[in-house]
Parts: sequence; structure tokens; C-alpha cells
Amino acid sequence: MKDAHGYQLTGCNSEAQALLDQALAQFRCLHADSLATTEATLQASPELVMGHVLHAWLYLLGTEAAALPVARASYERALELPQNDREVRHLKALGQLLDGRWHAAGRALEDLSIDYPHDMLSLQAGQQIDFLTGDARMLRDRIARVLPDWSLEVPGYHALLGLYAFGLEECGDYRLAERYGREAIALQPGDAWAQHAVAHVLEMQGRREEGIAWMLGNPAWQQDSMLAVHNWWHLALHHIEFGDCGAALDLFDGPVNGHQSTLALELIDASALLWRLQLRGVDVGQRWTGVAERWAAMAADGNYAFNDFHAAMAFACAGRDDLLDLLREAQRRACARDDDNARFTGQIGAQGVEAVVAFVEGDYGRCVERLRAIRNQAQRFGGSHAQRDLVDQTLIAAAERGGQQRLARALQRERQLLAEQRRKQ
Repeated sequence: MKDAHGYQLTGCNSEAQALLDQALAQFRCLHADSLATTEATLQASPELVMGHVLHAWLYLLGTEAAALPVARASYERALELPQNDREVRHLKALGQLLDGRWHAAGRALEDLSIDYPHDMLSLQAGQQIDFLTGDARMLRDRIARVLPDWSLEVPGYHALLGLYAFGLEECGDYRLAERYGREAIALQPGDAWAQHAVAHVLEMQGRREEGIAWMLGNPAWQQDSMLAVHNWWHLALHHIEFGDCGAALDLFDGPVNGHQSTLALELIDASALLWRLQLRGVDVGQRWTGVAERWAAMAADGNYAFNDFHAAMAFACAGRDDLLDLLREAQRRACARDDDNARFTGQIGAQGVEAVVAFVEGDYGRCVERLRAIRNQAQRFGGSHAQRDLVDQTLIAAAERGGQQRLARALQRERQLLAEQRRKQ
């Protein structure tokens, strides 16, 4: 049997085929039901290799150590089954990511996509790895090279446009990024990634009123989406830059943090939003306490440096020195390994954590020293330009508070000129 894109499926029956197509369509929109549908797919056919592959990707891409055993079990079950060439190559990429070889996994998916250009799962997983490793060029080019093979008639075309839009945005091509992102939403309003791609354009160009209108004008992304918290975070950023920190705090208390998520990708948004508000002088009360408690389960993981950076904000601001000690020890263990996160942590993450702690302790000189050492290479530990802007915002605030006014003024001038250039693009 074949999937909706005409690719052979090993171990499939008609019920599982329909469910797998549904799960993949949901994942293209980042719909929260994609995991449940994937599990229903495997109940319909436990021998369906691509069902196990999708299940493993859904767990792995969340960057949480606790998800690794589940992903590995799916991976190992698939290895026991007969596989075709495409499935073998998905499993190769999964195995590399399970072993901490993020870049090798991305390369394996790159090669897979060249030979199977309609394999949207390989494109989505590959772009997520590009995002998590800070590879802006591959965010764009991974999609660009298959774009001529797609058309409106191919299922999931909206998702390809949304992926390309985000890659273009991260490479600074804001005009084209916005065009492709809006086209994707016109085709499928529920495509949360495409919604998010345009949100990034509007953020980077400082188009605040348009940004608020864009996020509020399409309620489809708010419905049962894996990316809903992050998209609410984007809305909050516009309010902060407008000077309406009260609205941003309301968003924190509501859709960003109100459901008390324990997912790392959503805790990143919670930490980043509170930190930005504090940089603006907002009293956030005891809000850090709950965020720190939910980060606590990951303090000793040392799985992904970008997570550790944001967890450190919560631990330091909540006064949880015990959790900071666990995190620092986890980073030391991570640096001793021979995998990609050892480099993410050693090159950027460990100094980023020390900068955060120094800022909270009022040691602004040390914070400035640490951040200046990493700011020009911060993409190496992942995230988007909008997320990593927190490094520059913190550096400026530390310079101002630490009496380094000339440095602060120089950084502000640099920032202002860059903002003006982005608005013209």
C-alpha cells in the first residue's frame, strides 16, 4: 500500500493507511492530535514501519531526555520489521539523533529528501533539526531544493510553503518569507508553522500593529496546536515593544503559562517572556517559582543547551540554587560526552548560563564578559533570531546597569541601525 504521496508503506493495511495519512496531515499543521492518531495507527497495524517512525520523531523533536526511551522503543521496534529504502533512511536519521548526532541526522534527512522530495515528514523533521542547531541556510535550502517538485495538487503543499517561509525569514528575506507564509495560510488557516513564519517576519521588522492584527485575525492556530504557546508568545512580544507590558503579563498568566505546561519547548517561552518583562523593570511577583518547579524535572538532564539556558533563568530568578547546581553539573557531564550537545554546551550554553546567573546576582561586569564572548556565535546552540535576541537585550541591560555606558550606547546604535535596515527589506 502507498501513502497520500505515493510512497510505499511496509506493514500497512487500509485502516492504518487512512490513519497514517490523517496523522501526517495533522502534523503538517502541528495539530496536537497527531500523537493520538499515530498511536491509533499503530493499533491498527503494529507492523507499520512508518507509524513507528512518525511516533519516534514526535517524541524526539521535543528535545526532552524523558522522551528518549519512548522514541528509542519505537525505533527499535521498527528495526525488527521489514523496511524499504525510504524507511531504512528514516531509521538511520532517527538512530543518529538518538545517539546525539544532530548534524548527522539532519544530513541523513537531507539526502532522503533529495531522493524522495514529497516526503514531508523528512522535510519537517529536517527543518526542525536545522532550527535546533541554528543552521539558517539549511532552514531555507532544504526546502528550496524540493520546491520545484511540488504544486498545489500535492497534498500538504501549504506546509511546504510554510516551511520555506520560515527558512527565508531566518535568512533575512522578509518580503518573500511573508509572501509564502501568507499564501500557506490562505490555503490552510490551521497551519501553525506558517502562521508562526509570518509572525517572525513582523517581529523582525518591528511591525507591531500588523503583528498583533496577524495573530488575532486568524483564530485557527489557537485550536489544539503544539505551537499555540509559542505563537501567543509572539503576540506578547509585540505588546512589550509597544510598552504595554500589562497585556504581555496577562498573556503570560493566560495562554502562555496558564495551563502549567511541563513541556520544554513551552517552558522556554514562559522563561523568555518573564525575562524580557523583568528587563523592562516589570515586577513579575512570584511567577518564577512555578516556572522553576516545572523546569526542575529537567535540571539534571543536560540534553539540549538551549533548554538549559532558559531553565537557568527560572532557577536563578526563583532563588533555586539547588537546581542551578544540578544544571551546572549536568552541563559538565554533557561537555564530557562526544556528541553535538557537548559542543552546543561547551561553546555557548555553559557561558550563557553563567551570564544569566551573574545578571540575577547583580554582577553585571561578569554578565557582560560572558555574553560578549558568545553573542556572535549564539546560533550554534539553536533557536531563532527572535529567541536569541534575548542575548543582546540582556547584554545591553547588563552594560547599562554595570556602568559601561559607552558599550551600552554602541550596542543600542548597532541595534537601531539593524532595525532600520530590516524595516526596509
